[in-house]
Amino acid sequence: MLTHAPATTILPVRDLARARDFYEQRLGLKPMGLQQDGKFLFELGDGGTLALFPKPEGTKAEHTAVSFKVDDVVSEIRALKGQGVVFEDYDLPGFRTEGHVCVLGSEKAAWFKDPEGNILCLHEDVP
Repeated sequence: MLTHAPATTILPVRDLARARDFYEQRLGLKPMGLQQDGKFLFELGDGGTLALFPKPEGTKAEHTAVSFKVDDVVSEIRALKGQGVVFEDYDLPGFRTEGHVCVLGSEKAAWFKDPEGNILCLHEDVP
């Protein structure tokens, strides 16, 4: 049924201009433009879309809102840090990052926040 349907991730943002700048300039996402309903769209890989939706009071998830699958987490961290992205570090029981990276079974992952406080992730499959 929905196996081949492209998905859109919708993130509420308080400051659309600030969020657009982050996703376009710092993360390098390709802008698709402002929609009539006020959402601003970005193109994601494999036909996906990221939509920033203005919401004056904002919302902030306590979990990962978007995870980007990459070929090499460490290289992506280096590139994004060069663009001013700040990565999170964790030291919790059973969950610890080293150099911003946590190995979780069959993947490596690293987390950072957008200007709205949404938690974003990079993840790499490992054999």
